[in-house]
Amino acid sequence: MKYKNIHQARFIERPNRFIARVELDGDVQVCHVKNTGRCQELLIPGRIVYLAESSNLNRKTKYDLVVVEKDKILVNIDSQAPNQVVKEWLEAGGLYPDPVLVYPEMKQDNSRLDFYLEDKDRKAFIEVKGVTLENNGVAAFPDAPTERGIKHINHLIDNIKEGYEAYLIFIIQFKPVKYFIPNDVTHPEFGQALRKAVAAGVQVLAYDCMVTPDSMQFDQKVQVRL
Repeated sequence: MKYKNIHQARFIERPNRFIARVELDGDVQVCHVKNTGRCQELLIPGRIVYLAESSNLNRKTKYDLVVVEKDKILVNIDSQAPNQVVKEWLEAGGLYPDPVLVYPEMKQDNSRLDFYLEDKDRKAFIEVKGVTLENNGVAAFPDAPTERGIKHINHLIDNIKEGYEAYLIFIIQFKPVKYFIPNDVTHPEFGQALRKAVAAGVQVLAYDCMVTPDSMQFDQKVQVRL
């Protein structure tokens, strides 16, 4: 996936989850942050960030903050980007070689999962989680407690019981990466739910991405350590 009209800026502050103030070409601009997570280890005053300029003249903010430079690593923080790269990957036969249906935002009962996938013999539900948290080359999720994430895991377990395949795919929005772990320090219940899902037959996968200021490209499989 690619962005258009990228601008380099310098991060100043994040008054709330949705907006940030940045310095762009000597002026202070208010931009939309495309990630409601904490991102505390990323959005530090003075860091280089990259903004995607919107063509929508009716928006309140002209720019979206999509990439942060952290210790020479580019981290994409756009929460919509992981689903876009997974959709491209699924349609290209990344999981099922000959998919006949890739259906996003599949609603089932009182929940919604990111994708429903079919080929002529198999059916699967897929949930995607974007990962921006990094420590010494190790990727971790979540960066804040997520009851919604646990709900999605339990829904995948129910899908297994109903005879479907089920996948939880962590998209690491940077590289290099040594391996992926659940963030048991921040949310131990999420890690417990993840291990329960694996025991029930849910496939847990992680992939890193090639990130540039104006693109994010699905890349290599990463080891998952539970």
